[in-house]
Amino acid sequence: MNPIKTHREGAILLVTLDRPKANAIDLETSRIMGKVFVDFRDDPELRVAIITGGGEKFFCPGWDLKAAADGDEVDGDYGVGGFGGLQELRDLNKPVIAAVNGICCGGGLELALSADMILAADHASFALPEIRSGTVADAASVKLPKRIPYHIAMELLLTGRWFDASEAKGWGIVNEILAGDQLMDRAWELARLLASGPPLVYAAIKEIVRDAEDSKFQDTMNRITKRQLPSVDKLYASEDQLEGAKAFAEKRDPVWKGC
Repeated sequence: MNPIKTHREGAILLVTLDRPKANAIDLETSRIMGKVFVDFRDDPELRVAIITGGGEKFFCPGWDLKAAADGDEVDGDYGVGGFGGLQELRDLNKPVIAAVNGICCGGGLELALSADMILAADHASFALPEIRSGTVADAASVKLPKRIPYHIAMELLLTGRWFDASEAKGWGIVNEILAGDQLMDRAWELARLLASGPPLVYAAIKEIVRDAEDSKFQDTMNRITKRQLPSVDKLYASEDQLEGAKAFAEKRDPVWKGC
């Protein structure tokens, strides 16, 4: 049974991690997810992805400890994109929405943090419990202190305590909280909105954000001005760049071609 289910609707790809009982990720599942997200990245017809978990109880608890006990190595081959196929995937210049439908902890929270926006069901819960098993939440240790106050990130990393969706939203970890039966409707609504937008602009935004992570403000601005960021250069040379101005002048909705 394939642990990853996909469904296409127009320019949107729904990716469901469905691996009973808890949607934990082993090496094989991670490699499958990597291929799914590479195909999404490279398919010109796809513009937005949604990642969620099967069922109503678990989004993802992270690393499959049972698989580890059976011989999966924690530093084994996770496949392209690293754990879960997202967090180390290069040049992914399309929006990804995480729809967190339940327990989201450890590597599952790291997977959600790899998305661009996070929606959470009101019953969702979160934690980074690696500290309790003597391991490190490595990706979260990189990402979380950059997104929320340092002392809060360190508390969550050092204690492994659980927190609910309301607290996650309070710290800015999630964008919205929805009733469980409304979560996927909202994810699709948001995905359709993004799919109707300018894909080249999205690509430029994501590349600029990545470049700025390790650069001074002026250094990134200089690379933008000098057209040294491929996605920005492609945008400025595109028909879509002109289409936006034309549509505004003609008082109509733009028709984005992605070229």
